[in-house]
Amino acid sequence: MNYILLLIGFLLLIKGADGFVSGASSIAKKFRIPSLLIGLTIVAFGTSAPEAAVSVTAALKGQNDMAIANVVGSNIFNFLVVIGITAMVKPIKVQKSTIIKEFPFVILASFVFWVISHDIKFQYAAENMLSRADGYILLSLFAIFMYYLIEMAITSKDESVEDEIEEISTSKSIIYSILGIIGIIIGGQLVVNSASNIALSWGMSENLVGLTIVSIGTSLPELVTSIVAARKGESDIAIGNAVGSNIFNLLLVLGLSSAIHSIAIHTEVFYDMIVMIFATILTYFFAITKKSINRGEGAVLFVIYIAYLVYIIMR
Repeated sequence: MNYILLLIGFLLLIKGADGFVSGASSIAKKFRIPSLLIGLTIVAFGTSAPEAAVSVTAALKGQNDMAIANVVGSNIFNFLVVIGITAMVKPIKVQKSTIIKEFPFVILASFVFWVISHDIKFQYAAENMLSRADGYILLSLFAIFMYYLIEMAITSKDESVEDEIEEISTSKSIIYSILGIIGIIIGGQLVVNSASNIALSWGMSENLVGLTIVSIGTSLPELVTSIVAARKGESDIAIGNAVGSNIFNLLLVLGLSSAIHSIAIHTEVFYDMIVMIFATILTYFFAITKKSINRGEGAVLFVIYIAYLVYIIMR
């Protein structure tokens, strides 16, 4: 039964992502809102919904390893696999604002997360954890990010939007977007739940399940959405989706999770945090070289993820 639910989940993800990108792109054009902003907000938030549901639920149930590993693993997957595979399908053009604002912000968020997690090292505490106070810090940074996005929407509303976006009526755009996000969320949950049951039946640890099956499953919406967006010529949505999702995961998902209930951090996850920061900086380096991420660079990112996957399975 789990295998059937897994297949249904994949189908919902693919069709949901296609409908959501079409609807969101059309809305962006009609209201003269830049596609990058749509990718950083509506698309990023929608595709991060599975991570939020899994991490908050895991935190409430005391499954600390799952809550942290899900976000860290998802962020690694987003940069190495989502951007990697999307760039291999079609090279991604990166806007100047993404290079000088959004990418540095996600690097800052990653570094802040790393620092506040090291309670033993920096505060001489008995254990490492994300306290409720740490959660409020992350949520405060998220509020700053949202303020920046609102300001961007106000200042760039009159700018032209790409003509390649498919013309769809407003009512259809809204329906496509709503049905698409429902398909993405339900599909993501089906994939995560069924894959987790399959993995746990094979005897995998909670931390490993969080870093692999759950993080990959919750990141499938980002992967499918970005690939669909790139093939439609919406590279702004593709890159904005990945960058925005990582910011949402670090600041909103972990912020909410730890604000609700303090989360103890397994020492092993700190190595994965380093990989997450490295993946972020490497992707940023590729983006600033030619203001684009080409197929070769995408392949490098993907190969690094395969090597990382082998490492965490064997350690």
